[in-house]
Amino acid sequence: MTRTTDPAADCTYDVLGVGIGPFNLGLAALADPLDDVDAVFLDRRDGFSWHPGMMLEGATIQVPFLADLVTMADPTSPYSFLAFLKATERLYPFYVRESFYPLRAEYDQYCRWAADRLSTLRWGRDVVRVDRDAASGDLVVTARLADGTLETYRARHVVLGVGTTPRLPGPLAALAAQAAGSPGAGPVVHSADYLPHRGALVASGSVTVVGSGQSAAEVYRDLLEDASPDAHRVDWVTRSPRFFPMEYTKLTLEMTSPEYTDHHRSLPAELRDILGREQRALYKGISGDLVDDIYDTLYRKSALGREVPTTLLSDTEVVAARHDPDGAGGAGEYVLTLRHGQLGTTAEHRTRAVVAATGYGSGVPGFVAPGLVDLDELGRVDVARDYTAGAGGRLHVGGTEAHTHGVTAPDLGFAAWRNSVILAQVTGREPYPIERRTAFQTFGLPGARGGEPGAAATGAPRAEELAR
Repeated sequence: MTRTTDPAADCTYDVLGVGIGPFNLGLAALADPLDDVDAVFLDRRDGFSWHPGMMLEGATIQVPFLADLVTMADPTSPYSFLAFLKATERLYPFYVRESFYPLRAEYDQYCRWAADRLSTLRWGRDVVRVDRDAASGDLVVTARLADGTLETYRARHVVLGVGTTPRLPGPLAALAAQAAGSPGAGPVVHSADYLPHRGALVASGSVTVVGSGQSAAEVYRDLLEDASPDAHRVDWVTRSPRFFPMEYTKLTLEMTSPEYTDHHRSLPAELRDILGREQRALYKGISGDLVDDIYDTLYRKSALGREVPTTLLSDTEVVAARHDPDGAGGAGEYVLTLRHGQLGTTAEHRTRAVVAATGYGSGVPGFVAPGLVDLDELGRVDVARDYTAGAGGRLHVGGTEAHTHGVTAPDLGFAAWRNSVILAQVTGREPYPIERRTAFQTFGLPGARGGEPGAAATGAPRAEELAR
């Protein structure tokens, strides 16, 4: 029989985080030294893990090391990346390396190091309900342990940091379902699960990578190195007009600023959605160095007279897919129907395995009580400028607000700023001073009438406003 316990019977937490990814882990690290913040963070996993399926050797994160859990809010924090390097006796090797960009595996190690030092993290807690106490206004969180025991927590503020989930477009989702029901069929996997399936992908003899961003490029590059007529072929299909590099000029980087967030938030939802699609290259593009490395690898192989069994197709979308059990001499194949955007023509492409680097999606977590979250006209979480999203300003969202806040939402470097705003709301003060002007350029039109798109930004609320 399910037992219910209350680990906080005599405690109402100031803030409770649901999900412990980099964003909420950073919030936990910033909250840790604050005497007036009693915090707890819950996650259903047994420990911290960041994109384990894409821990390719040599892969780096796409932001500088300053975009760690805390530095942009508190450069003196004992939970900084530099503190991690010093504690692990790797500060000088990192200095000599002369690169701002940590290895992806190194960043994961850093987050694990910080997590091990925080006493506010509770692992193995699968949150099954977030509701509101009508009398007090407090939020009540129910979590299930592995043995079925239910725990209840009370908190004045709850921060949803559950992240995003892998997304498969319709044709590939149907294909994955067919593959699961076809014994002996080659793997059809999302890039999030790439490494556990790499051996089976290579053994299939023919892999097609579908996707447009960094993950697609990394998977393709990894499979390309050993591709040969005697091993396996690898093809890459992207619906983008070309293999877009991430735009990384300094004035463009200023769009990850409070000023641009203010501007983006002031725009009509329809325009924000258009901009969201247009601005994908700002954070979903491919590292320019990786694009060059792919070309150099192809050149090196061809210059040595080695046949490279590969095809790169841009402006091409998978519009249908099916499993042919009799293909490839009875070994089975997948048949992808491809459509070229400019030409409007279609063709069939056969492959024995598929890696879908098709991104991630988010939505309202099923454990949140109906009516607790503010929704927009499309049923998405309507996140206010101060990152509240319902429950009378007590429910906060971190990391999945791209449709309301633009390119700053998924950016690791802006997370500390967002967490500073959330902690200011929790405490009624600014424990970490919030920088309201960080860009040289102006977004919108100075002097435009307030309330219209293009009006001057108002910035994040100040501490005296939060304390009201």
